[in-house]
Amino acid sequence: MAAGGTGGDAAVKLELTIDGASGEIEILRPGPACRFRLDGEEREADVATPEPGVYSILMNGRTYDARIEESADGSRGLAVVIDGFRFAIEVRDPRRMPAGAGGRRKQGAEAVTAPMPGKVVRVLVAVGDRVEAGQGLAVVEAMKMQNEMKAAHAGRVESIAVKEGDTVAAGQALATIE
Repeated sequence: MAAGGTGGDAAVKLELTIDGASGEIEILRPGPACRFRLDGEEREADVATPEPGVYSILMNGRTYDARIEESADGSRGLAVVIDGFRFAIEVRDPRRMPAGAGGRRKQGAEAVTAPMPGKVVRVLVAVGDRVEAGQGLAVVEAMKMQNEMKAAHAGRVESIAVKEGDTVAAGQALATIE
């Protein structure tokens, strides 16, 4: 399948910091049959989510167990524990950065994305609804915490890409506001 796929699956680029080292990941196709480019190298993995925040990953013939946790230092950051090894991580979506953090927000449609892998527990709006800046659009559960994804600006809900019960990958589009 070509990058971009079918059904509007656009590639999503995210900036990563893993234990202080910076990098970039581009999600070409979200799980369960995931395809991604990590620092320029394209890879594939099969991802199962036995419970929110817990992932079983099959990549290159090897299985990895991963668990998303809050950082041990009490900061707002996250940690991933893979087969007993703990990695401090930070994931940034440049499309969601505020205007003062590297440029002006684009005019027009804006995708609201999941900041981390999880499960959609509630969809709070419908296509065509008018929303205000800061209004909740969907609730995603990750690491046994529920996170309300909010509109960055006022507008109209152009599309909703998920439904309650869906498992989502980090950076996956939840809704589009125009």
